[in-house]
Amino acid sequence: MTQDGKLGVDWIQTNHPEAILSRGEYAGQHWVQLDAQSLVDVCHGLHGDPDTAYSLLVDVTAVHWPNDPQPMEVVYHLYSVEKNDRLRIKVRCGDEGPVPTLSGIWRSADWNERETYDMFGIRFDGHPDLRRILMPDDYTDFPLRKEFPLYRG
Repeated sequence: MTQDGKLGVDWIQTNHPEAILSRGEYAGQHWVQLDAQSLVDVCHGLHGDPDTAYSLLVDVTAVHWPNDPQPMEVVYHLYSVEKNDRLRIKVRCGDEGPVPTLSGIWRSADWNERETYDMFGIRFDGHPDLRRILMPDDYTDFPLRKEFPLYRG
């Protein structure tokens, strides 16, 4: 039976309560919004603790809220193969971040963070090779932001 992320949220509440800015549930799935400064420590614990064992970073993406003081929301999708549990972690940041990289914890963060940088312009501090992955190197816009210029011919 698939779990709903409550395992991870409860672990964070017990081990890093100061890191939680908000938490909630949507369509039966639990999520937690963390303070960006605590992200790496919390994720090290979620990955390494046998009680949670989030061994896989499935995806990193973002949501652009242009009218908010911190308009970018980075969203991480974690999965524990051992516990069959999914957890969504959110971190808010400014237009260009920065957000600390998680590439030292999960190797999959390398390409996922590069794609998020390329599509949204969010910088990941400490990333070993943060450069465009889909768009040309000299491209100046970020296609998944809401202010992306649309062609109107």
